[in-house]
Amino acid sequence: MAKYVFITGGNVSSIGKGIICASLGLLLKSQGYRVSIMKFDPYLNVDAGTMNPIQHGEVYVTDDGAETDLDLGHYERFIDEDLTRLNNVTTGQIYSEVIRKERAGDYLGRCVQVIPHITDEIQLRVRQVAQKTRVDILICEVGGTVGDIEGLPYLEAIRQFRNEAGRDNVLNIHVTLIPFLESGGELKTKLTQHSVAELRSIGIHPDLIVCRTSRALTKEARGKIALYCDVDPEHVIEGVDADSIYDVPTLLQEQNFGRICTELLGLESRRPDLTEWERMRDKLHSRNKSIRVAVVGKYNSLKDAYLSIIESINHAAIHHRALIDLVWVDAERLTRASAERRLRKVDGVLIPYGFGDRGMEGKIEAIRYARVNKVPMLGLCVGLQVAVIEFARNACGLSGANSTEFDAATPHPVIDLMESQQDIEAKGGTMRLGAWPCKLKKGTLAAEAYGTSRISERHRHRWELNTKYHKQLLKAGLVFSGSSQDGRLVEIVELKDHPFFLATQFHPEFKGRPTRPHPLFNKFVERMLEVRAEEE
Repeated sequence: MAKYVFITGGNVSSIGKGIICASLGLLLKSQGYRVSIMKFDPYLNVDAGTMNPIQHGEVYVTDDGAETDLDLGHYERFIDEDLTRLNNVTTGQIYSEVIRKERAGDYLGRCVQVIPHITDEIQLRVRQVAQKTRVDILICEVGGTVGDIEGLPYLEAIRQFRNEAGRDNVLNIHVTLIPFLESGGELKTKLTQHSVAELRSIGIHPDLIVCRTSRALTKEARGKIALYCDVDPEHVIEGVDADSIYDVPTLLQEQNFGRICTELLGLESRRPDLTEWERMRDKLHSRNKSIRVAVVGKYNSLKDAYLSIIESINHAAIHHRALIDLVWVDAERLTRASAERRLRKVDGVLIPYGFGDRGMEGKIEAIRYARVNKVPMLGLCVGLQVAVIEFARNACGLSGANSTEFDAATPHPVIDLMESQQDIEAKGGTMRLGAWPCKLKKGTLAAEAYGTSRISERHRHRWELNTKYHKQLLKAGLVFSGSSQDGRLVEIVELKDHPFFLATQFHPEFKGRPTRPHPLFNKFVERMLEVRAEEE
């Protein structure tokens, strides 16, 4: 029988619940337990697919094609397990299913209400994940903060769940902020006291409290929290700001966080094996070289829009004991004239994903600069599309070449809407999504990086390289190093006689792991370091 951990948050959003969940998952898995993590998102959207990246952050894609909250990326990276669409639950999904059941007559004419029908559906999703994954422990993060009206059905559902699953099988953890007031020179616990009081008024009594703080908790502050929130002092966990998110599991382990959780769940507390994780952290804190990478994007105002990309390139840098200095370049403002000035001092250029024509000409100019000046370049998703457009214009002489997404009247639509997308009108969940197999061409940079001829990567796009222009592009020197199983879709392009010029139609960043860097990011960092060493 599975055990359950519910993690709620108080005071403020973006407090770090996702990292706490992921860290706990790692600590429990390191004890030999089978672990999975799921996220409750209280918004009414069915999924994150139609959300603005600047407001919500990146859309994370799972192998089975779910467009989810970015926290699932943290979960996968920390526990090194592939999650599914079942691991992200939204209010939109819950209400859609309840209304579907009502229309089908499943409720036998009863009045459909938040309690019990909505709360029952939420609990059903929890049990589904536990049953399908056959885990020992399922961790569930409740998005938002206690007091949000959107989150009340979830809190009521987990209150009920503890009674039905058995109190010894459920653990409630509350994450709160402990601010430090400079004027008074002390940590303030009142916000936490109020947050826990509100949680208890709903009927949920936290077993542990994780205190997010910029300063170490004093004995007095810890005692206050324990007294007023009715928890054991040992169950007040310090979540102090860390230099890296990958330090968090170790900081929590030093406070016996994993042991406490297993004991409270009535499980055997085993000695954790964090050897691989600590080996990665040793590299993280012993980096002795650095490289500068220009990220030429259009969502730069919120770095979370490119979270998995940032983490994946950091994984590779850690592996090579190198520091990455990310230079954020606004694609909308980059021109041919400014490209030389903005990019001449970087070791590499990274072109991230994006939708719509805004900023695409700037990305094209960045790629032209990298191609002509032999600067290592990695393009992701639309990065492949703009790389093809730039090559078509400047190497094939196809003036005005473009994507029909950016210019419907282009004389040379080298990038066009996929055939399978032609008649689709709905926006949500209709792109080419999830993991698709890809075959690699022998003797190419891609094949060298992966070390195999068959791979599987995650997609999220509607446009593709137009088959009508394959011959012209190949004749001019563009290499199609990766393609779909039937050979119709181009998945990777690259150039010969260049230190590193490679772009993918898929999103390799979704498969990066801190202890196992993604092969393409790893090769990208490796080549940048080699070029720098040659120049020095």
